Amino acid sequence: MAEDRSGFLKASWVNVASNVIKIGVEGSLGVFSGSLALMADAAHSVADLLASAVVLVWGRIVYDDPDATHPHGHERFEPLSALFVGGVLILLGVKLLYDSGNALLTGPEAEYSAVLVAGLLFALVDRYACYWYTCLINREVHSPGLRALAADSKNDIYTTLAAFVGVGGMALGYPILDPIAGGMVSLLVVYQGVDISRENLRYLSDSAPPDEERERIETAIRSHPEVRGVHDFVAYYSGHVIEVEFHAEIDGSHSLAEAHDIETELRERVREIEPVSDVHVHLDPSGLGEWKDAADRSSASTTAR
Repeated sequence: MAEDRSGFLKASWVNVASNVIKIGVEGSLGVFSGSLALMADAAHSVADLLASAVVLVWGRIVYDDPDATHPHGHERFEPLSALFVGGVLILLGVKLLYDSGNALLTGPEAEYSAVLVAGLLFALVDRYACYWYTCLINREVHSPGLRALAADSKNDIYTTLAAFVGVGGMALGYPILDPIAGGMVSLLVVYQGVDISRENLRYLSDSAPPDEERERIETAIRSHPEVRGVHDFVAYYSGHVIEVEFHAEIDGSHSLAEAHDIETELRERVREIEPVSDVHVHLDPSGLGEWKDAADRSSASTTAR
């Protein structure tokens, strides 16, 4: 946990620093030249800076131990911060799209300069390095907040390439390409914001994990040699991790100590599956049939063996 927290903080600070540098370079060049594509890309980075700062402040709380106010831990803070990232990107993308449309109607006023190309090349290197480092750290950390920032850095590469289209248009005598490129950037920003928001709403609303995850967990339970059947199985997201609840049917002749050992083995077996966190196990003597949906479950319990 300490190593994950350290890696998370390093990657978050790298995102903050790289966005500050990119804003300074592109923002200055955009104001100097009047390029909407560069100013749109720099404004996108302002939202990225805000997003990375939110992830840094809120996301690290997930590594705090459970306490009196949050007895189940702080896992929901990280998808909450990622959801904020998505919302900011949607609002910013809509604003940039409006500005690009307005420039198409009134006529672009940008002026080409070779310095713009150098600035955009720097932005490409800056964002790719940030993307690579964030992905490298997140291979071990598995953070939705860092995953959102990595996706944002990757999209920054595409938006910067779109800005190249605008600058290239100015160089060739087609300044109309600048607001068109700005519009392309804006649409990508909106799409990214919607995608990030949808993913993290799922984490925050206690939704069920994908069917393949559920099947993997249930298979691990049923494969225990003492389990005669499984019923009342529930798996749901709590933040970006999965909580699992289930009743396992075992032979009723086991002693209390033996049943305790079986329960511990089942809990540890399920917790070994990523990204499972908490596991709640209830043991029942097989054959009672007192659980909900007993008629349907009894046939499943028989075939499971």
